[in-house]
Amino acid sequence: MIHMLSLFYLPQLMGIEVDQKYGGTGASFFSSILVIEELSKVDPSVSVLCDIQNTLINTLFQRLGTEEQKETYLPRLASDMVGSFCLSEAESGSDAFSLKTSAKKEKDYYIINGSKMWISNSEQAGVFLVMANANPSAGYKGITCFIVPRDTEGLHIAKKEDKLGLRASSTCVLNFDNVKVPESNVLGQVGLGYKYAIGMLNEGRIGIAAQ
Repeated sequence: MIHMLSLFYLPQLMGIEVDQKYGGTGASFFSSILVIEELSKVDPSVSVLCDIQNTLINTLFQRLGTEEQKETYLPRLASDMVGSFCLSEAESGSDAFSLKTSAKKEKDYYIINGSKMWISNSEQAGVFLVMANANPSAGYKGITCFIVPRDTEGLHIAKKEDKLGLRASSTCVLNFDNVKVPESNVLGQVGLGYKYAIGMLNEGRIGIAAQ
């Protein structure tokens, strides 16, 4: 898998829509869909990896990231780092409105606790975009997107699902045990994560259709 990933980055297939100043090709969403479609003709599992990276991870960073966040992550995502989108849970699936993972504010940090399931690309990912509720009393309007690097203490990549198909695409359970992230790792605005999730999943499903 590691060797295969390195081949993906040589023709810049993992940074298709990333702006050229961050090391991407600066191409269109349609270009991403064409690449996903062509890869699927050979191996749909591989196309899942490319789909999530381009239609979810890179797009979220480009649209919502601060300049510092973009400079930190986009060059890596376009050259050697895989990203993973963490929304689904045991009782919520892709329903962003009922997730249970929490993010408690303490001074200039957030403490994330909870679990995610069916998380694609998680075995290879170097960074995770995690949807967690920073204000449970506000319901779904407390859901916020957090940037969580792989080496963050308390983040555990647990069970890898033994799937019937798409087996080259890793799908794992993730556990968050008092994961501490700085306030600067909020992607976008606090409380708007549900909107981001809905918007990105709509685009991501076009990628799924292309497979």
